[in-house]
Amino acid sequence: MTQIAALKTIDQMQRALGEYNYICDRSLATAIFLALKLERPLFLEGEAGVGKTEIAKVLATMLGRPLIRLQCYEGLDVSTAVYEWNYTQQMLQIRLLEAAGQVQVDAARRELFSPQFLLKRPLLQALETVNGVAPVLLIDELDRADEEFEAFLLEVLSDFQITVPELGTIKALIPPIVIVTSNRTREVHDALKRRCLYHWIDYPAFEKEYGIVLAKAPQAPERLAREVVAFVQELRREELYKLPGVAETLDWITALVALDQATLTEAMVNDTLGALLKYRDDIQQVQNGAVRPILARVQVMV
Repeated sequence: MTQIAALKTIDQMQRALGEYNYICDRSLATAIFLALKLERPLFLEGEAGVGKTEIAKVLATMLGRPLIRLQCYEGLDVSTAVYEWNYTQQMLQIRLLEAAGQVQVDAARRELFSPQFLLKRPLLQALETVNGVAPVLLIDELDRADEEFEAFLLEVLSDFQITVPELGTIKALIPPIVIVTSNRTREVHDALKRRCLYHWIDYPAFEKEYGIVLAKAPQAPERLAREVVAFVQELRREELYKLPGVAETLDWITALVALDQATLTEAMVNDTLGALLKYRDDIQQVQNGAVRPILARVQVMV
């Protein structure tokens, strides 16, 4: 387990992430380093499958902190993301007060809207510390949520606090580490971005992706690993609806290893494209003429 105070340089951050099998370039390591040192949220944008979500998971493991994940979706609201009142328990308490003949409006209201009846959702949970340790909060795929939901995040991301009308303002004693991700299916509002450090994660170059494959799939034959990475790199030059990310590269090589393959063949590529591409039209396009020339270029490259 690594402590933030022990990470004194960007190089140390990059090496520490590498020890947990997260291979990143210096610019991303710099963004993570600054987010930790300045206690600022980190907003990560990039195509799906390039490793944005994995950063939060690795940081939680590396720093020995709990991971709280808020998966965004259309229709996400305060009751799911921030808090809601336990109405069932409140009604039961009202019945108990009535049975005891102790119903006094002001006193009952204070009791019913006290912390014991508050159901804490991920954003409110993230403001708590356990044994003096703040969690890692992952707000994943924010672009899938409605624009209105972003307003709920502004107070959290700027001041690490949430206002509950019945209780007042709840503020974190120790700011959580916050990672916000977006696949850029829509633009996130500038007001939210201003509260964060920003980094764009692009598809990796050959050597970086090859290093990721070696770290994540050490059982893969070296030649197969180079061929797979070279093939994916070439495939990203094609006009496809959805280009494969690093996650798909890892899925593909894992499938090939499970099939005891030591090298790529045209037949095997065609049979296993479903592990790499996720749309029928993309698979058909590649199978109908792209596999053979790409394989020929790969053989020259490796």
